[in-house]
Amino acid sequence: MTLAEALNIADLRTLAQRRLPRMAFDYIDGGADDEVTLAANEARLRAHRLVWDVLVDIAAIDGRTRALGGDMRLPFFISPTAASRLFHTAGECAVARAAGRAGVAYSLSTMGSATIEDVAAATSGPKHFQVYVWKDRGLVREVLQRAKAAGFTSAILTVDVPVAGNRERDPRNSFTIPPQPSLSAALQVLARPAWLADLVRGPPIRPENFSALAATMTGGIMQFINDQFDRSVTWRDAAWMVEQWQGPFAIKGVATPTDARRCLEIGASAVWVSNHGGRQLDGAPATIDLLEPVVDAVRGDAEVIFDGGVRRGGDIVKALALGATACAIGRAYLWGLSAAGEAGVARALTILEQEFVRTMQLLGARTIKDLRRDMVRAPVFDAPIRP
Repeated sequence: MTLAEALNIADLRTLAQRRLPRMAFDYIDGGADDEVTLAANEARLRAHRLVWDVLVDIAAIDGRTRALGGDMRLPFFISPTAASRLFHTAGECAVARAAGRAGVAYSLSTMGSATIEDVAAATSGPKHFQVYVWKDRGLVREVLQRAKAAGFTSAILTVDVPVAGNRERDPRNSFTIPPQPSLSAALQVLARPAWLADLVRGPPIRPENFSALAATMTGGIMQFINDQFDRSVTWRDAAWMVEQWQGPFAIKGVATPTDARRCLEIGASAVWVSNHGGRQLDGAPATIDLLEPVVDAVRGDAEVIFDGGVRRGGDIVKALALGATACAIGRAYLWGLSAAGEAGVARALTILEQEFVRTMQLLGARTIKDLRRDMVRAPVFDAPIRP
């Protein structure tokens, strides 16, 4: 199968699996503990059913929306993910370019393997910068100032990683970021010579926006997270970051209506419903089951962003009909990046756009405003989940 023959996101996943060593593929593909929440995100989305209107003029579909301070041609965008250069040497900049051409926003992870300034130069489209609360508040202030100066339209505070989740595939594969020498890693890498050649052509993979700290990193990114992230962070710290940014601000990793209202109380403009793709707390509900209560709690006072298990354009339609402002995609674009770099990301975005448009046409909805809750039927029982 070639990239052009990839018909859906699952095909891109297959191509990624063929190109990446097992440890890198499993880093994208895996979740926490028994991966129950990882599986639930997809299964519950699939279990929701769509009900359509007929005899509607659907000759032209308009998917435009505005989210996190930027106008987008389509109601989905790139979620922040760490160390994209691990999967293809072009990394974050390639993803940003593909997103800009598609008319969707790009989100840069604070643990990205490209600098804020390099990503800003790669695309003129809307850009978001994702942060955590670090022990060194001066460091947080510095990167926020850099992002603002580089033209990023919003900041995203991820709040569901007080510690790194227990992702058991990684130690089983002797995997770290950057990869460390071991017999297991060597055998996996030698089985994927094209990936290895790609890797050695580029500079070391590290958190480029914290180059001084990264130079001292000895235990990989997961250890770096546990060493640098502040476990005493509270709503007061989040409010401080909102004040520092002075612009569109999302809090990512919200699961309850109570916390959604707290986001508004401290001045956040967007509530991001997420369980970190099933990579943090295993046994958490699928995000599609958390979405409606959060939307109801927000009551239109803030945007609601959704992620978790999006593999089809129809998944995006379901979330929008249940009240989401926009959806963020993670694994879907990472599989494209892993398969073929920038062209693979572009293919992933094209697939999702085509599926989104077709689903809207079949549903009888010309614009996002035409989507209604009664177009989605939630299952009254849990769909079977097979981790």
